[in-house]
Amino acid sequence: MWPFLLLLKKGAGMKNSIKTGAEFSNVYKEKRSAANRQLVMYIRKNDRGANRIGISVSKKVGNSVVRHRITRLIRESFRLNNYKLKIGYDIVVIARTGAIDKGYDEISRSFLHLAGLHGLIKRDDIS
Repeated sequence: MWPFLLLLKKGAGMKNSIKTGAEFSNVYKEKRSAANRQLVMYIRKNDRGANRIGISVSKKVGNSVVRHRITRLIRESFRLNNYKLKIGYDIVVIARTGAIDKGYDEISRSFLHLAGLHGLIKRDDIS
C-alpha cells in the first residue's frame, strides 16, 4: 500500500480536531465568543498542550461545495497561523453567510481578528 494512504487511514492531521457533539457542547458552554461579519469563534481552555479546532458551517451558508470550501479555508487558516496562537485551547469556528464569497486572505484575517479579540495571539506576534 502507498505510504500516504496509510497516513490517511490512520487519520493523520486530524488529531487537532474537535469531532464529537459533546466536545462542541463543552466549548459552547463556556460562553466565550466573539464575532465579525464572516465568522463566530468560541474558545475554551483545554489541558492537552495543543490547540484543537472545530468548524461548523450551516446549510444556510450554501450548498455542500460552498460549505466544504469555507471549511477548508478556515482549517488552512488555523494550520498556517497556529504558531501565532497561545497553546492549550479548543476553538470552535462557525461560518456566517458573509464568508461565502471570501478568499483565503479575508478568512485568515477574520480568523486572526477573532483570535486577537479573545487574547489568543502570543505577545511577540502582535503587530
